[in-house]
Amino acid sequence: MSEFEKLHPSLRYHIVNTLGWSTLRPTQLAAIAPIHAGSHCLLLAPTAGGKTEAAAIPILSKMLNESWPGTSVLYVCPIKALLNNLEHRLSHYAGLVGRRVEVWHGDISQSRKNRALKDAPDMLLTTPESIEAMLISVRVNRPSWFGNLRAVIVDELHAFAADDRGWHLRSVLHRLDQYLERPLQRIGLSATVSNPSDLLAWFAPGGTRTVVGSASVSTNADVTIDHVASLENAAIVISRLHRGEKRLVFCDSRSSAEQLSSMLRAREMRTFVSHASLSVSERRQAEAAFSEEKDCVIVATSTLELGIDVGDLDRVIQIDSPSSVSSFLQRMGRTGRRAGGRRNCLFLTTHDDAFLLALGVTQKWSEAWVEAAVPPAEPWPILAQQALVLILEWGEVPTMELVRLLHGSFPELALEDIADLVEHLVARGFLDRSEGVVRVGPETERAFARGHYRELLASFSGLMLLTGRHGSNEIGYIDPTVLTGEQDHRLLLLAGRSWHVTEVEWSRRIVWLEPAHEGGKARWMGGARSLSHEVCQAIRTVLTIGVPPIVTLSQRARTALRGLSDELPISLGTHCVVARSDGASTRTWTFAGTRANRTLARQASVGGRKVRFDAMSVQAPAALMIGMPSGSLTLTDAEITTFAESIKFAACVPRELLAHTIITRNFEATVARDPALFAAAGSVAAR
Repeated sequence: MSEFEKLHPSLRYHIVNTLGWSTLRPTQLAAIAPIHAGSHCLLLAPTAGGKTEAAAIPILSKMLNESWPGTSVLYVCPIKALLNNLEHRLSHYAGLVGRRVEVWHGDISQSRKNRALKDAPDMLLTTPESIEAMLISVRVNRPSWFGNLRAVIVDELHAFAADDRGWHLRSVLHRLDQYLERPLQRIGLSATVSNPSDLLAWFAPGGTRTVVGSASVSTNADVTIDHVASLENAAIVISRLHRGEKRLVFCDSRSSAEQLSSMLRAREMRTFVSHASLSVSERRQAEAAFSEEKDCVIVATSTLELGIDVGDLDRVIQIDSPSSVSSFLQRMGRTGRRAGGRRNCLFLTTHDDAFLLALGVTQKWSEAWVEAAVPPAEPWPILAQQALVLILEWGEVPTMELVRLLHGSFPELALEDIADLVEHLVARGFLDRSEGVVRVGPETERAFARGHYRELLASFSGLMLLTGRHGSNEIGYIDPTVLTGEQDHRLLLLAGRSWHVTEVEWSRRIVWLEPAHEGGKARWMGGARSLSHEVCQAIRTVLTIGVPPIVTLSQRARTALRGLSDELPISLGTHCVVARSDGASTRTWTFAGTRANRTLARQASVGGRKVRFDAMSVQAPAALMIGMPSGSLTLTDAEITTFAESIKFAACVPRELLAHTIITRNFEATVARDPALFAAAGSVAAR
C-alpha cells in the first residue's frame, strides 16, 4: 500500500477529484505514516513547501478513521494574521469531509466565540494567549471543551521556540494534557532551523518523535544590496523600480514602516501598511492586497513575515536588515512561488551599521547556514506566571501538587528550585496558603486582576497604548510618549496617513483624530536588537575578503564597502581592530556579538564608569579587556534591578533565580577566557 493509499478514502477522493491533485508532495506523503501512528512530529520544508497540508491532511484522515468527536485539534500560530490567512484554506479541506474549522483570537467577537462554545468545531485555530484565556475563563467548561482534544499543530514552531512564548506554549499544552486520558499528539511545522531533532525533543519531551522532511538552506536566489543612506532615498528607489509589480517591503520598526508608506503615497504609489499597532480593519486591507492587488507596495514589519500566503508576489525589498538569517530566509521566501519564478530580495540600507548587518546576514546565507532554534535559558519568570494562572485555573491546589504540575511543564528546571519559587510567591503575597493549600493571593489581585487578569495571559509585556479614532473608525494604537507639545501642533503618522490630534481622553485611552495634509510623526518604544556572534564574525569576513559571488552590490554599496574596509583594515590573522576616534576615546572592534561585548564592556568598566558597547565593538582599549577574571559572573543588586525592569513577572521570582535568568540570557560566560579574541589586534586612527 502506498503512503497516499493510507489516507481515509473520502479524503483521497476529494484530493484527486475536488482539489485536482494526482498525489501529494514528498514531505506530505512522508508525514502520513508517523502522524497516523501517533508520533510527535516536526515537519520541515522550505517556505511555501506545503507544510500546512502535510500536517492537516493526515490529521483529518486520522480524525475520520477514529471518529474524533468535538473539538479534537488545535492549530496554533504565533500571529493572528497567519490564523486569518489559514482559515479559508483549512476550512475548505475540512469541509470536503464534513468537518468544521473555527478561529479564536483577540480580534474575534465574543458572540462568535459563544457560538463556537455551543457548537464545537472540529479544529480550532488559535494562539497560546487565547488558550490561556480559555483555561482561566469562567465561561468555558474546561473538561467538556478540552476533553476531546487529540492533537495540536503548531505552525512556525521555531518562532515560538526562540523566545519565552515557546515556554508559555509548551506549559499550556502540558496543562491541557491534564484534561485528557492520553497526552496530545504534538506536530510542529518549521522551515528554517539547523537543529530539528533538538527542537522536537524540546517541543515534545516525552513519547515517540519523528522528524519529517528537510530544511536545507537554498542559495538559489537573486540578492542585491544597495546602500541608499536614508529612508527618503529608499522611497525614491522603490518608486522608480519594478512598476506594475506587487512589492512587499519589510521594515524593522513600526515608525519606519509608517514613514516609508507616507513617503510612497506622496509619490502617488498605491501603498498599504501593516504592523501590530494598526486596527484590525487597517491590517486586513494589507492582507487583502496580497490576493486582490497587482501594481502596489505593501509596507510591513515582521507581522507579514511568517507563513502568510502571498500568492503571486513579485518582489521583496528589505529596508536595512533583519538581525538573523532565519528572518531573511522567511522574508525572501515570500517570492519565487510562480512556476519559473526565482526568489529575490533587494536590501536598501539607510546607514552604515545596517549596511554591515546586511553584508553579514547574506554572507552566512551564502554559506548555507541558518541559526539553531534555541529556547531562552532559565525561564523562571514564565514559570512564575504559570504558577499564578494554574491557581486561577484550578481555584486552589495543594502546594506539592502545584510544584509537581509546574515541574511537568518545565522538566529542565530543578524540582527544589521550583519549590523555592512557590515559597517566594507565598511570602510575597502572590499566593495565599492555609493548611498546605494555595490559592490566589492579594498581591496577584492587586497587580493583575484588572481586565479579568488580562496581563497574566501573555508572557510578554504590552505597552500602554492609546486607541486612535476618526469618527466611528478605529485607525490604530498610539504610544502616549508621542503626544507631546502644544495640542494645536500635535500631528501623528498612523496607517501611512497624517492626522491632527483634536482631543485626548486619557480616562478612556482614546485619541480623537482628524485627517491632516502632511507632517505627521510616528514613534513607538521598542527594545534594541541582539546580534549573534556568527553574524558579526561574518561581517568581519566580508570586510576581510569581500562579498560572496552570489550577492550583488550596487555601485553605491561597493563604494561604501571600500570606505569601511579602509577604515577598519582587518587581515585574515587579525581578530579585532583598535580605533582611536580622538585623544580620549578608544573603540575596540571585536565582531563578537551583543552578548559577548556586553560581557566585555561590563568587565572593562573602571571605577563604576559604564563602558558603551554594541554588537561589533566596545568603546574601551583591548588592554582593559585582557586578563579578565574567569569563573561565574555575579551581578550587583543595582544591575539586577535595571535588567528586571524589562522582564515581565520579575517581581514574582526569587532574586537568585532572577539573576540566573539575567546572566544566562544577556552575558557570555566564556568570552573572557578567550585571549585569542584579542590576538594580533591592529591599531588605526578612525576616520
